[in-house]
Amino acid sequence: MTRQQAMQGPDRVAIRERDRTTTYAELVAAADRLAGTLADAGLATGDRVAIWLPSRAETAVAVLACQRNGYVAVPSLHRDHTVGEVVELMGQVNAVALIWQRGYGADADRHDIESAVADSAQLKFMVAVPSVPAAGVFEELAGGTLPDLAEDPNAVCYLAFTSGTTGAPKGVMHSHNTLLSPVRALVRDWSLDQDSRIYSMSPLSHNLGFGAMLLALVIGAELTVHDLPRGGSLVERLRSTGATFAFGVPTHAIDLLAELEASAGDLPQLRGFRISGAAVPPVVAEGLLRAGVMPQSGYGMTEAGSHHYTLPTDEVDMIVGTSGRACDGVEVRIVDTEDPERELEPGQTGQIVIRGASLTLGYFDDQQSTERSFNRAGWFLTGDLGWRDEQGYLRITGRKKDVIIRGGHNIFPARIENLVLRHPAVARAAAIAAPDERLGERVCLVVQLHPGEQVEADELLSFLDEVGLSKYDMPEYYAVVPAMPLLPSGKVFKRRLVDQVTSGEVAPSSVRFVRQDKVV
Repeated sequence: MTRQQAMQGPDRVAIRERDRTTTYAELVAAADRLAGTLADAGLATGDRVAIWLPSRAETAVAVLACQRNGYVAVPSLHRDHTVGEVVELMGQVNAVALIWQRGYGADADRHDIESAVADSAQLKFMVAVPSVPAAGVFEELAGGTLPDLAEDPNAVCYLAFTSGTTGAPKGVMHSHNTLLSPVRALVRDWSLDQDSRIYSMSPLSHNLGFGAMLLALVIGAELTVHDLPRGGSLVERLRSTGATFAFGVPTHAIDLLAELEASAGDLPQLRGFRISGAAVPPVVAEGLLRAGVMPQSGYGMTEAGSHHYTLPTDEVDMIVGTSGRACDGVEVRIVDTEDPERELEPGQTGQIVIRGASLTLGYFDDQQSTERSFNRAGWFLTGDLGWRDEQGYLRITGRKKDVIIRGGHNIFPARIENLVLRHPAVARAAAIAAPDERLGERVCLVVQLHPGEQVEADELLSFLDEVGLSKYDMPEYYAVVPAMPLLPSGKVFKRRLVDQVTSGEVAPSSVRFVRQDKVV
């Protein structure tokens, strides 16, 4: 499809970076050069190609080259990965080629990926790109003999790793068809076309950013990558690029709203903002609406893409308070958390299960995990908790594994987090379980405050009471941290936060909610 866009509009900008633009014709020509080089290196159909790059044109070129030849692109390698972690992930999927940026990664000042894989018997090809982009893309490659175009739309073409929040990352396999299914639906439902200007705040190595790139290249739109220098203005970047539709996680939206409020500015051309990666706090959706930006509150995952979202025509209450409805080609049900074969009625909270055209082909080389992820009727078990109303609108209440059980009472962290984020001093929040000998678990609330803000635990607990949190769900431990540990997607890395609490790096204090001079 990108090749067709290059034929129809060769001079249209495909990828916009801070200091470089790449046209559709240049993108396809570079992909062909890389594809020929990979073929001459001996790669075969189905081989995995590791792509360890930031958001830049070379990322798109590497993916297109893989798709052209029938290789499997593995771009789910992030900036905060260490060399050792990347080597381990490459070994997990038996990658035979590596495309990376020099000086990139969490420990690039001490370790070098080239040296780490130098003795690999399975590696057939490596190429590094400079940290400062050259004028052209892969112009140093001579190219090679191009094989016939790969034409099987059901073949595995993309492999992404789960975030690993509850264990070792798993490799999620997708085909052209599973990737394109939610893209086609989103393009139609939000009236996107080649005149749209797409801006991805999410890195292209993350599933959300990858989806933004795929969408732009399919419809022939311009994609701007989020390569702002430290301290750069996101508002000004969105204005200068003419962005009409953005992709990001709630953290990105929170940062954007903070800058808009501080500058008293607006973004009249920004028509929509796809927010995924975590449930959208209602206060964030409300803030975007006040700023004149239509939020697309969504729900998705690596295994099924962005398959749930609100529409511009939805009622405001649905946009603010739900994750929308399933897009065409996807079905959603709610099942009992203890019996995944038993479907629940509308309004009942349980585990979200899905099936449809965007669903993964399975986990790479892990048949056991693949089989465990489905119930007997063939529904994928997401591990997420939520409920649907009679019209099919979905409300996310948390992760099955994140539920805090206090003396047999289920407490959903997402509700606490969404409510506390309404407090003007709170920038980020996480509710986690604190072990307790008598009750099993108690709620520990960890917050990151906006710069210059201070708030005592008593004030936050009273605020939670005022905005509707049950006294039975109140946090009993409280900590303020200077910065939350984050995943590459922008979500709070709760497992690491739990480790920090366990090790004493973060030391919560015991708190008690008091209402009207009465201890609850």
